[in-house]
Amino acid sequence: MLEVIIIGSIKVIAVVSVLMGGCAYATYLERKLVAFMQHRIGPLYAGPWGLLQPIADSVKLMFKEDVVPDKVERVAFTLAPMLGFIPALLVFAVVPFSSNFTMFGYEIKGVISDLNIGVLFVFAIVSLGAYGLILAGWSSGSKYSLLGGIRGTAQMVSYELSYGLSIVGVIIIGSTLSMTELVEQQSSILDWYIWKQPLGFLLYITCAVAETNRCPFDMPEAEGELVAGYHTEYSSMRFATFFVSEYAYMIAVSAVATTLFFGGWQGPLLPPIVWFCIKVFAFMVLYIWLRATLPRFRYDQLMGFGWKVLFPLAIINTMATGFWVIWMDGIN
Repeated sequence: MLEVIIIGSIKVIAVVSVLMGGCAYATYLERKLVAFMQHRIGPLYAGPWGLLQPIADSVKLMFKEDVVPDKVERVAFTLAPMLGFIPALLVFAVVPFSSNFTMFGYEIKGVISDLNIGVLFVFAIVSLGAYGLILAGWSSGSKYSLLGGIRGTAQMVSYELSYGLSIVGVIIIGSTLSMTELVEQQSSILDWYIWKQPLGFLLYITCAVAETNRCPFDMPEAEGELVAGYHTEYSSMRFATFFVSEYAYMIAVSAVATTLFFGGWQGPLLPPIVWFCIKVFAFMVLYIWLRATLPRFRYDQLMGFGWKVLFPLAIINTMATGFWVIWMDGIN
């Protein structure tokens, strides 16, 4: 029992440490890539090639004054950034990042907790992010923050239906909710579920961009209309926590997409965990590429696209997959 606790604690510490470092340097990656696409330089002076810029930003934000307006609801105002960040960390409790391996004579699973309902756990946890957003807007005592929180919550609720339905096809084909089993079923590149569920993947990645409030769906942070959105009244590290949460969610949904559609840690020659990181990195580049390429939707376009386009397509994909599986079972 003690060995299980120690190994589990080491895996948690390792995953959280890598995730925090990944969030910090995702900001560096985004600034460098967007600068490259727009013929600019990006971070350059803090360390060689600007590699110490995320550390410099962290130190600066830690020492900035934490200003709290008089009319805020202090308990909710304090809890909101944490409610936005903690669910993103919890997602990685069930995401398999490697196959089982042996270390110091012990067989170690490549996942913190191999739940048999891992997919349900992920989507239940991800949906909690809306609470942090609406609490931040409501508790700030500002009409701009409240408006940003309401818009953000409406957006997240609208897209979560299509978001959940987009992966039902994978579950139907795989006949399991365990993320580890889904990865094991994709043992070769031809078995990846992206080939069996291309529409489901497109729906997933579109809804994931909207769920994480990224361009072109970044309505909750539309600076031109809302000053800064739901975090207008936040400063210092509380302000930074919202942006760390955004990047943590980006990494989380990229890891889930890798697991469900691209074979997770499966791949030739390289160690499994390296393949997992390469695939997640590719999704992060896609996120940044979309931001540098597409203009922001109007809010009515955003809501109409979610309800009139994505939701019907998600239902059609689910029904078509179900009929296809029944038909294949009947042939066999």
